[in-house]
Amino acid sequence: MLEIKNYTKIYGKDKKACDNVSLTIEAGDIFGFIGHNGAGKSTTIKAVVGVLDFTEGEIFIDGHSVKTEPLACKQITSYIPDNPDLYEYLTGIQYLNFVADVFKVPQDEREERIKKYADMFEITSSLGDMISSYSHGMKQKVALISALIHRPKLMVLDEPFVGLDPKAALTLKNIMRELCAEGSAVFFSTHVLEVAQKLCNKIAIIKAGKIVASGKTEELVGNKSLEDVFMEVVDNAE
Repeated sequence: MLEIKNYTKIYGKDKKACDNVSLTIEAGDIFGFIGHNGAGKSTTIKAVVGVLDFTEGEIFIDGHSVKTEPLACKQITSYIPDNPDLYEYLTGIQYLNFVADVFKVPQDEREERIKKYADMFEITSSLGDMISSYSHGMKQKVALISALIHRPKLMVLDEPFVGLDPKAALTLKNIMRELCAEGSAVFFSTHVLEVAQKLCNKIAIIKAGKIVASGKTEELVGNKSLEDVFMEVVDNAE
């Protein structure tokens, strides 16, 4: 579903934000991407979704090149940045219909999905309110619904659990599992290692722009906690 091959991003003359990153996320995977601040997580994610150009390598989404077929990639991908910006002069339902229009989602399908996810996140009664009146958590929920409205094959999220209350976080985890059971894939960064260990079937650890560990969660972690493994791997990596 997502293939990152020898991806390198250089800023200026010689600052490598990401160095020869290669990852494969298959349909059905919930793939956790972890690392310290500044390790290269967001840079990689922004390259995947077409926000950042990159210096070397290739990125493919469902066989389509992010560089040469950007529209085909965006049509089947959804992206939630770590601090999503919404159009605050719209109501929640106006914003969701706008996104549904962009992705050409039929009226009956959008209504069904908006109702389903708004009910799950418990914001149905607030969709007629202006987004400018929403709390940070409510904006995050609307952003998540907008990312689900076209049934993406690949969902990419940067720190998706920040700002969500415990119930909403649980709802999001269940939605991720549901999507992947239907054949989609989820690729997300997080600092919450306990969540990553329980939720993800695969994990990659990045340090200073380089992948220092990657594989199935159960094989990487073994009998330890992901927190212990993360600290060992990061401390021992060159």
